[in-house]
Amino acid sequence: MEQGEPLWLDEDRAWALALLEAEANACPDCGQPWDVATDKANEFEFRAHLIRCHACTASAKAVQAYQDKNGSTHGVHVQIERPTGR
Repeated sequence: MEQGEPLWLDEDRAWALALLEAEANACPDCGQPWDVATDKANEFEFRAHLIRCHACTASAKAVQAYQDKNGSTHGVHVQIERPTGR
């Protein structure tokens, strides 16, 4: 990039603004568009499937074990590692 060149071109800005608009119109939990997800006509149109994330399971178990020993989880962050060499 040369001195004085803009970091964002008009097309870049347009894509970024479109993404912001799409994200603002999405449920923060499932990501479905609000107008679709809240339309009464769609009340029975969605299906949910449960899947298990094994990394999150390990995280939840570690936190539960810590809490069971009266550990406070205030400010606790969980670092998840996957052992190498498998």
